[in-house]
Amino acid sequence: MSSAHNARLTLIDRLSDGEFHSGEMLGDALGMSRAAISKHIKVLQSWGLDIYRVQGKGYCLSQPIELLDDVWLREHTDVPALSAIPVIDSTNQYLMERVGQLASGSVCLAEYQQQGRGRRGRAWESPFGSNLYLSMYWRLDAGPAAAMGLSLVVGVAITKALHELGAPGVKVKWPNDLYFQDKKLAGILVEMTGQTGDAAHLVIGMGLNIGMGAHLNQNIDQPWARLAEACHPMPSRNTLAATLIARLKDALIDYEQHGLSSIMADWPKLDNFIDRPVKLLMGDREVRGIERGIDEHGALLLDVEGDITPYLGGEISLRRDD
Repeated sequence: MSSAHNARLTLIDRLSDGEFHSGEMLGDALGMSRAAISKHIKVLQSWGLDIYRVQGKGYCLSQPIELLDDVWLREHTDVPALSAIPVIDSTNQYLMERVGQLASGSVCLAEYQQQGRGRRGRAWESPFGSNLYLSMYWRLDAGPAAAMGLSLVVGVAITKALHELGAPGVKVKWPNDLYFQDKKLAGILVEMTGQTGDAAHLVIGMGLNIGMGAHLNQNIDQPWARLAEACHPMPSRNTLAATLIARLKDALIDYEQHGLSSIMADWPKLDNFIDRPVKLLMGDREVRGIERGIDEHGALLLDVEGDITPYLGGEISLRRDD
């Protein structure tokens, strides 16, 4: 890790209390000039941190942030390995590059993703310290074909965990998002390697908006929500991470034994768009109808004038139809 990188992480640690810190005091603490501090602050702002400066008072975060505590997380999670990396390209990519070296259930978390990914190659806005970026590696011995519908199982598990933590209004949006009040709260990305006849190596990633600032609105092309709006009382970020890791691991163990059958009873009450008008976007094609839930294969059921058709595939986008 470079000295500049270390200096920036030290700066964040100092500013995380949400109080004012003068450039002079920060410079003394880090052994550098106020001009150097100012340059580092600009980089931190590019990482999505909402830092402002008041003449005569110094620099301040718009709100305090709770940094991930990797020692605490290792003590409070039952996984073979846990890596909490402050700045990373992508938690999914980190695990995908280490598939052959990892024990099933290994976890990677980050404060900031420089190249966060969503479904279909989209960028995922990943500001430092205000959200949760979490991925788990899982070896599925039944092979790649058995992974169909896994994002639905993960979505249900995370939604139920958030309900228990005080956010009962969170819902699942087929096939891989969590919603609150019709706005995107989290995205799930399942990536896989493995040949037919061999075990599937899965990396299940999640980006959860916790306290992302409105100053990032211009970078996001759809309505989004924060867990801070949905959850009362709000758990600590480390408690939240530990809880979701435990629920994700439990869901994967259950999925190996029961497949999608374990979520069929829960899906109707958790489905954000059930019995509502929606449209499916498939390339240049658009189909409108009433969403009627999912079938036993995880396909979305669309009711078009009484004719119900299942739709399944990674290139389908579901949108509400206003």
